[in-house]
Amino acid sequence: MKSFSVPDDASPLGSRAFPGMMPTGGAHMAVDRQLYREAMARVGAAVHVITTDGPAGRHGFTASAVCSVTDDPPTLLVCQKRTSDSNAAFKRNGVLCVNTLADAHQDLSSVFAGLTECDMAGRFAAGAWGEAVTGAPVLQGALVVFDCRIAQVVEVGTHSVLFCEVAAIVPGEGKAGLIYFGRRYHPVGAATPD
Repeated sequence: MKSFSVPDDASPLGSRAFPGMMPTGGAHMAVDRQLYREAMARVGAAVHVITTDGPAGRHGFTASAVCSVTDDPPTLLVCQKRTSDSNAAFKRNGVLCVNTLADAHQDLSSVFAGLTECDMAGRFAAGAWGEAVTGAPVLQGALVVFDCRIAQVVEVGTHSVLFCEVAAIVPGEGKAGLIYFGRRYHPVGAATPD
């Protein structure tokens, strides 16, 4: 990896150093893992329940690490912990739904995050489900659902990055959304049409 430095007078920070900053001059220091986690807790994100169904069975988990990759073809990515009990099932099934949660789904988020004693069947019993194109479970009442086929998987550190081509979109009603910020859930205002 090529390293570069910016002259002090070109940076609004000048020569001030902050904990965790990478030094200039070509040296490379690893960022402290705990510092990284603390920093990421300051980045708010939508909350999703990611679901799959197929030869490996019905599985799901809660995620905030979801983002758009491109609109041609419509593709998004989902990050899943490699040691998750359902990681192999998602890869084998080859399909998934990104169910973006409304504020009213906070309890469901906790269920799919594994914070309750529910097994996988119990997790799905906590919500009402349908399906769109791929057969992956679609949460009724979600803000929006992206029904996808997994096009590529890249293993990065502790996580599998699933690149997913969108086969169908199921728009929900303009309800209040749910974000995760500062290790807590927060409601956000209802979506309004443009």
